[in-house]
Amino acid sequence: MMKLRKIGRLFVIKTRLEAFLVTYAIAVGAIERGAHYMQNYPGNGGVLLAVACLGVPFVAGAKLLDSVRPQPVGGMPVKLTPRHTTRSAISRSRPKRHRSDRGLTLPSSHHTD
Repeated sequence: MMKLRKIGRLFVIKTRLEAFLVTYAIAVGAIERGAHYMQNYPGNGGVLLAVACLGVPFVAGAKLLDSVRPQPVGGMPVKLTPRHTTRSAISRSRPKRHRSDRGLTLPSSHHTD
């Protein structure tokens, strides 16, 4: 079981350099697959499949780089907190009735009973 964990750690991407290297390998494979598509499917179909293959490294590279965060100088990981912890007092769904000095009327209404 211990040997499986040691082998498993080899496949964990920890640094940005490793993420860039994996992205490069994905890009080389995508170029190769795109070339095969253009040979096997001449015309617009092969070109469209090749372009689809070339989009894969951009998406995968972005995901890999987002998953690997740079470590701060102190070595301690940074705990991310949400920007807004409280709910906004204003709701966009519908206006709320506010109690005024004239009773339960909407502020825009000038009707008095």
